[in-house]
Amino acid sequence: MGKRYLIDSNTLIEYVGKLLPLPSHTAISEIVDEEFNISFINKIEVLGHGSADIKLKNFIALANIYDVNNNIIAQTIDLRKNFKIKIPDAIVGATALVYSLTLVTRNVSDFKDIPGLHLLNPWSI
Repeated sequence: MGKRYLIDSNTLIEYVGKLLPLPSHTAISEIVDEEFNISFINKIEVLGHGSADIKLKNFIALANIYDVNNNIIAQTIDLRKNFKIKIPDAIVGATALVYSLTLVTRNVSDFKDIPGLHLLNPWSI
């Protein structure tokens, strides 16, 4: 197995909604087929949105969900103290850091200054 990824909420929604350019959609399909990872907070964000339907719920059910633990909590606190970042984004970033996952997100500006956090913008594939 090569790189491992954590898929952010915006990418999940754009992927399922077929809003990504074809090369990006293909790349995300390959990531999902290899190892489909999301944070518990992504599941909450995506399925808690008013537009969430059964198709999205069934898709999310296929994911490996990284739950909160003491390592993620400590890393989230560190990110909140050192960067101007919202709690959900801090949790996602912390999860990627703790598990050495590349974060797949359109919102690279929210995460770009965090040392050691590897990012992949699906819109730049």
